[in-house]
This record gives sequence, C-alpha cells and structure tokens, in this order.
Amino acid sequence: MIVGADRADGARLADQSVRRWAFLSVGVVAVLVVIAAAAGLREAAMPQVAVETVDPRTLHITGEFVEANLGSAVETDGTVTVRVIGQQYSFTPQCILVPAATPITFRATSADVIHGFLIGETNLNEMLVPGYVSVFHARFKAPGDHVMPCHEFCGVGHEGMWAKVRVIETKQFFDLARKRRRLDCAE
Repeated sequence: MIVGADRADGARLADQSVRRWAFLSVGVVAVLVVIAAAAGLREAAMPQVAVETVDPRTLHITGEFVEANLGSAVETDGTVTVRVIGQQYSFTPQCILVPAATPITFRATSADVIHGFLIGETNLNEMLVPGYVSVFHARFKAPGDHVMPCHEFCGVGHEGMWAKVRVIETKQFFDLARKRRRLDCAE
C-alpha cells in the first residue's frame, strides 16, 4: 500500500509542477503582449519629431541628392556630411571617403525600393525607404576600408549591391576637401 501512496504523491507533485510551468509560460507571454502593445501605443501617440521627405522620381534632377552633391563634403560649419542614394542595384557613390575620428552625418535615401545601408565592422544599420531621407551619425576610430552591402532584398541583382567606405586620416581628408567640394574615392 505504501507503494501506491508514493505513486499518488509523485503524480500530484508532477501535476503541480506542470501547472506552475504552464502558469509561468502564460504569464511571460502576457507580459510580452503588454510590452508590445505599450510600445505600439507610444509610437502611435508620439511619432518621430521630424520626418524628411523627398520625391524619389526627381532625386537626380533637383534638390540635395543631385549627382554633384553626392559623396562627402565639409559643410560651412566644419562638419562632414555624406549624401548617398541607393538604387537597384548600386549605391551612388560606390566608394565613400570619410575622415577618421571625426563626427559624420549620413543623409541617404532610395530612388526605387527599400534598401539596406549596413557598414561592416560598425553598428551602422539603416533602411533606405523611397520618399524619405534617413539621417544617422557615425564616427570611425581608425583608417581602413569597410564593406557596405545592401541587406534588404531589393530584387534579382540584390547580391551584387555593394559599396565601400574608405576611412582616411583626418588631415589628409581635410587637405583633399580644400581642393574639391565633394569627395569620393575616385581621384
């Protein structure tokens, strides 16, 4: 008889354990649903402060993304701005020249579909959406080359959509900037 009582106690303990884990699992899922709902409500109630738009049909013709404005430039206040366009299946410019140890502002957009802007060995990862200007900031510690693939599938030529970011010494960059208004890797 003692054996039967031990089995009953074991079954009862196993049942309690399973119920506890079930309640815990349901509780975790409920907490995650509440967090997702709160984040969604916050985003709906407090949209981005500023959203810059641009007409993707006229990018190359007028405005800040005409071909003469693409690449790196030293602004009048001494800051460095890089303007880039993603389009099937390339980035323009193909090679971006930037100074090391200097704050850089990237301004990028897409001319056709959603593209990904990812700079290897950094935490820069943005989406380029047609009609919107993506603005993000970076600082590269040391000179070197970084690959820049598109990481959002954009069509059959997506795997060939690569560019490069070349980081050079600060003095060298600003010496070049005195000679040319817009900089890229082509000399």
